[in-house]
Amino acid sequence: MANTQDIRRRIKSIRNTAQITKAMQMVAASKMRKAQQHALAGRPYAALMNKVLVSLQKRTDPRLHPLLHIRDVKKELVLIISTDKGLAGALNTNLFREAAHFDSAKTAFVVTGKKARQFVARTKRELLADFELKDAPTFVETKPVAKFCTEKFLNREVDKVSVLYTHFINTINQRAVVQTLLPISSFDLPKKHEESAEGEDVDPMLNYVFEPKAEVVLDVMLPYYIQYQVFQMILDARASEHSARMVAMKNATDNAHEFIKDLTLEYNKMRQTGITTELLEIATAQMAIGA
Repeated sequence: MANTQDIRRRIKSIRNTAQITKAMQMVAASKMRKAQQHALAGRPYAALMNKVLVSLQKRTDPRLHPLLHIRDVKKELVLIISTDKGLAGALNTNLFREAAHFDSAKTAFVVTGKKARQFVARTKRELLADFELKDAPTFVETKPVAKFCTEKFLNREVDKVSVLYTHFINTINQRAVVQTLLPISSFDLPKKHEESAEGEDVDPMLNYVFEPKAEVVLDVMLPYYIQYQVFQMILDARASEHSARMVAMKNATDNAHEFIKDLTLEYNKMRQTGITTELLEIATAQMAIGA
């Protein structure tokens, strides 16, 4: 059974740990606010670009552009967007659980984040590229990732490109999502939310004229669309990472404080027991002397 000195030592150690997790919680909270703002700010722009692409597809022949060609999937490329650091709760665990569902014999991987690289190496899967990104990457810095995936598809080295990332919902909820990046198809491009089932074929940009012509605009828009999609997914993953880490560090700090309370209570009980025992011994000795 632990003595009072051991309990004091444990309380001190846990209090120091709580101070560290509290500091990490504050840092994660600061980064989380910025990452959430960046992730949410880009969604209206992405939604408008989707509307433009839906309109362009309705005015052109989708078979004319190679990025729209749907082929039999003999080889698939999966881009995994993970974190560089741990201490983010179950975020990476949920991500890699989804990654394990892919057939390793027919799947090659491209990763961003040290955790994803370690997962691919540990499970002995095929790794084509590993991109290192800053904590808050810019659009230009993420373009090589999208360009690499696009070239693999256009060169017919792979027949499908998917992205596995953590979609940011709110501070508490983040969900591992697999999204098809290539080939682009109409069901990958959301239509207007207000459209009814009868009006699904209506052009969302009906009153707009594309210059010089829709085919040329589509040729320019599709590569940019791929690049922006990857950028937005990386922003979502960063917002999810900092949110999950902030929540994990808060839970760790709260648990440490609860543990300190329990140990303090146990320490006080042991002291009380020791004092009571000493008083009884003194009283017994005095009674023996008086007798």
